[in-house]
Amino acid sequence: MKKTVLPTLFLLVSISLSSCSAIEGIFKAGAFVGILAVVVVIAIIIWVISLIRGRNS
Repeated sequence: MKKTVLPTLFLLVSISLSSCSAIEGIFKAGAFVGILAVVVVIAIIIWVISLIRGRNS
């Protein structure tokens, strides 16, 4: 049963959305994930710098 759910869902989405709408959704999701990844990387860099400065004092 589980093996048919994903292909069926994909088929339903591909039929119900036009190709432009599908591409637009993919790019919006990709942009959000990219922004989120940049924020996480910057937070990790700040955290590492604060650890290094804490040890030196």
